[in-house]
Amino acid sequence: MPDCRTSGWPGTSLLRKLAACGLLLLGMSAVVAEEVVEKSLYLVVEDDRIIASNVQTGQFFDLDFSAKEKVQRQIAANGVAIVVTNQRFAGIGVFSGGWKSIRRIAGETVTSAEAQDYSALVVTSDRVLAFNGRTGTWSDRKR
Repeated sequence: MPDCRTSGWPGTSLLRKLAACGLLLLGMSAVVAEEVVEKSLYLVVEDDRIIASNVQTGQFFDLDFSAKEKVQRQIAANGVAIVVTNQRFAGIGVFSGGWKSIRRIAGETVTSAEAQDYSALVVTSDRVLAFNGRTGTWSDRKR
């Protein structure tokens, strides 16, 4: 009978090959397993406010504007939406529980704004701002 500590044990190389294939498949499935974010936020634009509809929770959230506040852009992705006005940046996420705002700096101009899945990014002349739609938090840093 062969010694089981040697490579001559029957089936040892086959077991090693199967184990290697199994690890390879596990690694590939981790790469392929992306989270699909379904469309859950919709915006209804009115003259004096924007209403966000969260279809997952059945809730509606109003973003009211002051007298001189004007909407410059709005972007709604699957799990997050942002609104850029002349006075602030407002964001809402499926899990954030309502609108969260951060004030604009005087003279700040928006270079770009985009949203995807649960995150949004706004680039201005002075800052880079990120909104996390899962936590409802804004973060920013100077350029």
